[in-house]
Amino acid sequence: MPTPGKKSARKAPVSASRSAKTTKVSVGEARATRARAPKQARQAASAEWMRGMRLNTYTITLLAMIVLGVLTLAPRVQEWFVLRQQVAQAQADVAKARNDVTNMQSEVKRWEDPVYIRSQARNRLYYVMPGEVSYLVMDANGVNTSDTSGTVGSMLADQRNYGQISKSIKETRNNWVDSVMQSVIIAGIDEPKVANK
Repeated sequence: MPTPGKKSARKAPVSASRSAKTTKVSVGEARATRARAPKQARQAASAEWMRGMRLNTYTITLLAMIVLGVLTLAPRVQEWFVLRQQVAQAQADVAKARNDVTNMQSEVKRWEDPVYIRSQARNRLYYVMPGEVSYLVMDANGVNTSDTSGTVGSMLADQRNYGQISKSIKETRNNWVDSVMQSVIIAGIDEPKVANK
């Protein structure tokens, strides 16, 4: 028998009409239950994963220090790489300049030799020593038989320094240098005329 003052641990019987209501589930409720099941499963999985992670203050502090270190050192590392590239470029420029200096020094030593100077004068300017005769060997198509100057060197110079600028302009009618000089001289010598009123 139950003791007075305490509630019975025994539950009252459920009525038959109520149990019939709960067992009959409508089709819409069944669909809603099925739709909620994957969402609940995902929430349960994420909750389990979060429980598996132990984020204590040590871990959070370590992650914060790593992020701070990366943010602090990234610009410095980039500057270091840029400076290394500049140093490599400067070293390459210095090596090229040293190579150019050695080439120029050897060229200067060559120009100090009188034999080299004579050979350059002969090859570039067609100079000859007194008493020598210069012969230029040319192909048959390169010789102009209408040359009346008498030397092949003057013919070659004329071919290099011909007066034809283009096909339509051969030479100017007036020498512009003389015109400029004449206007400068006139401006310096002539006195302005005073107008009579």
